[in-house]
Amino acid sequence: MAEVDAQKCFDVALDLVKQAGKVVREAIKKKKNIETKSSAVDLVTESDKAVEKMLISGLSEAFPDHKFIGEESVSAGEKCVLTDEPTWIIDPIDGTMNFVHSFPYTCISVGLWVKKEALVGVVYNPVLEQMFTAIKGQGAFLNGEKLSVSGEKDLGQALVFSEMGTSRDQEKVNTVLTNITNLMPKVHGFRSMGSAAMHMAYVALSAADAYFGFGAHCWDTAAGFLLVKEAGGIVIDTEVFAG
Repeated sequence: MAEVDAQKCFDVALDLVKQAGKVVREAIKKKKNIETKSSAVDLVTESDKAVEKMLISGLSEAFPDHKFIGEESVSAGEKCVLTDEPTWIIDPIDGTMNFVHSFPYTCISVGLWVKKEALVGVVYNPVLEQMFTAIKGQGAFLNGEKLSVSGEKDLGQALVFSEMGTSRDQEKVNTVLTNITNLMPKVHGFRSMGSAAMHMAYVALSAADAYFGFGAHCWDTAAGFLLVKEAGGIVIDTEVFAG
């Protein structure tokens, strides 16, 4: 496998994400054509599909040998397999429910993983003009300003993000509600913005101290993972950690 030029990959991705951001910024104000996927609250719009197609098309042209995992492609039946090959992991609109309601916490998330490790991460909220970026070993940034996690270690002083998710399976809903009920008395504050990628980006920004959740997909976290790591934070699987 040829050496991957991280800077070139980052530059191409950044340009494409900026273009895709224009689509999201204009569409969020308009009436949407909404479809459902796994549940009545697991939504997809024509903008999700258009943005993913735009990103994959542009990246394929620049990097014909790279692989792709896209949320809407997987939803349409494509396999979700991460190999050692350079793989772009894309969530065209993370926070589709927010997007549908014109709630401005929505973003485009693009991560490049090579040999199963995060190399490039971009999370862009085009409504609030927040561009979070990271290249492995070079730090994490918001609109060019270097980021650092809060460093807060006292859970009682921590502002924590969590999420209800898009499943309405009663057992899962009960589990999520139990987790939140157990967390609430132990933390300083609790917030939910409806976007895993934005949650992780805000942890990197130190706007919150932690994000805790179950059931996120790889496209929700592929870019945010690198943002948090490059900002000095940690990302763990609580089940593995507990073991």
